[in-house]
This record gives sequence, structure tokens and C-alpha cells, in this order.
Amino acid sequence: MKVIRKVTFLYFFILIFKGVDAQEVKPLGIALENFEYPYPVDYIELNEQGERLHMAYMDVKPENANGKTIMLMHGKNFCGAYWGQTAKDLSKAGYRVIIPDQIGFGKSSKPKDIQYSFQLLALNTKKLLDSLKISKTSVLGHSMGGMVASRFVLMYPEVVDKFILENPIGLEDWKVKVPYVGIDQWYRQELNKNYEKIKQYQLESYYDGNWKPEYERWVNLQAGWTLSPEYRFIAWNSALTYDMIFTQPVVYEFPHIKAPTLLIIGQRDRTALGKNLVSKEVRKTLGQYPELGRKTKDAIPNATLVELDNVGHLPHIEAYDRFIDPLLEFLGK
Repeated sequence: MKVIRKVTFLYFFILIFKGVDAQEVKPLGIALENFEYPYPVDYIELNEQGERLHMAYMDVKPENANGKTIMLMHGKNFCGAYWGQTAKDLSKAGYRVIIPDQIGFGKSSKPKDIQYSFQLLALNTKKLLDSLKISKTSVLGHSMGGMVASRFVLMYPEVVDKFILENPIGLEDWKVKVPYVGIDQWYRQELNKNYEKIKQYQLESYYDGNWKPEYERWVNLQAGWTLSPEYRFIAWNSALTYDMIFTQPVVYEFPHIKAPTLLIIGQRDRTALGKNLVSKEVRKTLGQYPELGRKTKDAIPNATLVELDNVGHLPHIEAYDRFIDPLLEFLGK
């Protein structure tokens, strides 16, 4: 099935110049059945809102156990698979690494009708830890995973050893500046996605035009879903979680976080939900991560800030060594 539909000659030239063949994108199953994860995947069963659901996770055992666990929380446009290198190095350092796919994402179930909340995702995550008999863990959240992780540490402070936020979204309340749009509009936006639009978004929003071949895997993941005959369910869940992100801010509760916290913030990041819905003047005030990182450090008691110059929204993909070194140092304290 062709992925390239309507594309300008210039953009087609860019694809060829960069050695990218959009035709190589393969359809992916609704639960990524044909997408390989870096470690074996297991599942727990959940019964929520009248639906029987399965939550996927990876449980990476340490090479030389230090008795500590860390849980890695994925972002909205990703899944647990993008933590592969991070999990490998954490395992080498002695940590047991738990990597869940939240309901609605990755290899987990895509409910046909569910009311999403960060409380629900945090509760699911606690059920996962309970099933594994894990009573204490450090928690790392990236992007939307930072909002899930924040809610988790607020709900279960007794479980959390240390807390790490890597370029999380939700460091500001977009409702203050961005007009609300309904779930149906988010759904139409998701249905309109294809390889070219996903690639262009990641190129501009994550990497500031600096593309590397290893980034292609994460474009193909999203683009492969758009070719699935069940993509409407994936798109609907994505629309529901967009609404969750927009309407359920966590920023006001940062002062209540008790765990020692590390903020790893790529300074080039300008991610913000709904930037396309506001004027150019307002857009300039959104997603200002250098400022947001410092404000968040001041808001969270016992927080440390690591600022990564010339790094965007994905430090653990774009600048791995600069990400993993402060992470291991913080965990080892």
C-alpha cells in the first residue's frame, strides 16, 4: 500500500536525498504485534470501565543486582521500545528496569470507549508494580510520561525512591492561553496523519532539522499504524489522551512532590500542545523549556536541574551520553 499520497516535488527530493524510502513503511498491528521490542514483553490483565484490557511491559533484570528498581515512562508519540539503550545501561549498572506501555499505547490494549485520566494510568502502573511485588522504585518520565509519572509520585509517594523528569510536557497550563478543541477535532487530526506529516513533525519539533538515520525507526512506528485497518481505534485513543493532557494539568501540584528530583531538560525544546491554535505572538510564549525548567526546579522541593544546550525534546535519543551520565550519577547518590 502506498504511503506517499500528496507530496511536493521538493519534499520528495528531500526524502530521496536523505536516503529515506517511505515505501518501506509496513502496516503495524493495533498492538504492534509485528514490531520488535528490545526485551521480552509480558502483560497484566486489567478490568476497567466494563472492558477487559491488557497492559504490556518489559521487565529487564540487572546484570549485577544492586537491589534497586527504576521504572521508565514513555511519551505520547512513543512506546516503551524507545528505552532500549537506557534500559541496557541501567541494567549494567545493577538496576532492575520496568518499562510499561500505558493503556492506549504501544503493545497495550486500545479501548473502544474509556474515560482517560492520569489517575487511571497511575493506578494501572501501581497495579503492575504490585503484581511484580515491587514496593520501592525510582521513576523516570519523558514527555507525556512526565505527566503520568508526576501523578504517580503524588499518589504513591511511599513507593518512590527518586524522581526524574526528562523534557516532560505539562510544565505549564496550556488552557490559560490555548482555546479548547473537542475530542472530535483531535480525532480528525489523527486520522489525517501519514508518513510525510509524521516525519516533518519530528524533524521540525524534535530535532530542529538535524536528521539522523536512527530516528527513522520512530517515524516508521507511527506511520505503520496509519496503514493498519484498525487505525481508527488507535486514532480515537490518541484523541482521548490529547484531551486528558490538555484538561488535566499537573503543574500546580509540583510543590507537593516529596522525592528527590532530577530535571534533565533539552534547552532547544519548544513543545507545547495547541501551538497551531494561537497567534504567532502567543506561540512564542509557549514551550519555553529553558524558562520552564528553572521554574519547575524552584517549584519542586529538593530538585536538581541539568540543562542540555542545543538538545531538543528527546535527549535520550538525540544526545544519549549527555542524558545517561547525569541520570546514573543522580541514581547513585
